[in-house]
Amino acid sequence: MIQISLTVITFNEEKNILRCLNSVVGLVEEIVIIDSLSTDKTKEICLAFAEKYAKEIQFKFLENPFEGYVTQKNYAISKAIHSLILSLDADEALSDELKTSILAIKQGVSENILKEVYEMPRLTNYCGSWIKHTDWYPDKKTRLFDKNIARWYGISLHETIQTNANIKIKRLKGDILHYSFYSIKQHLEQLNKFTDIGAKEAFENGKKASLLKIFGSPILKFFGSYIIRLGFLDGYAGFLVCAISAFASFVKYIKLRELWKHK
Repeated sequence: MIQISLTVITFNEEKNILRCLNSVVGLVEEIVIIDSLSTDKTKEICLAFAEKYAKEIQFKFLENPFEGYVTQKNYAISKAIHSLILSLDADEALSDELKTSILAIKQGVSENILKEVYEMPRLTNYCGSWIKHTDWYPDKKTRLFDKNIARWYGISLHETIQTNANIKIKRLKGDILHYSFYSIKQHLEQLNKFTDIGAKEAFENGKKASLLKIFGSPILKFFGSYIIRLGFLDGYAGFLVCAISAFASFVKYIKLRELWKHK
């Protein structure tokens, strides 16, 4: 049976990391954590977990200053012993159905497993509510792959797995459970951070923000997510997700316009 290495990057994830780690017990043979010098109890929680499952799981907790999402995730892969990688974020966990799907792959392994990558939908919990519509679901993620044929690529917030042209992508049953925000305040704080990054990235790529883009993009964003993608079926939480996502689009473009103005 082929063995799996879990890779996770962390920074101040004491609220989430144990749930993530517990979800892969009985599935992976190695866990590699790359921590960006957390100041909370992330390290203590990880080391306590490592001690508890020392006989079942090889565990590495390595500290590395944050160099970007792509760099950190590829660094984690480089430290993994096994070829088959399961990559999760600290605020994610495997559903029981997805864990069963991955176990079935391990038990029925063939040579083809090293020529394929696997994607799965991600289901997000927003302030205690599961978002089953809007632009947030199904949020397909490629997270199970052979490190010899796939790596992380991209810039800023848009890291993705890229593979050779002949590699098959298969979809697994079950969801990655994503525990995104515990409060609206937390969502808005991240919005400010991510729109800074998004505006800077767009600026560096020579993109500009016209008045039409500033006012039109949020409207289209909200209509598409709330109406076309049935966000209204997720109730008040769905409305918040769609409204704040639309507002994020507005904020990114006015920040981009400000960058050009200062230049």
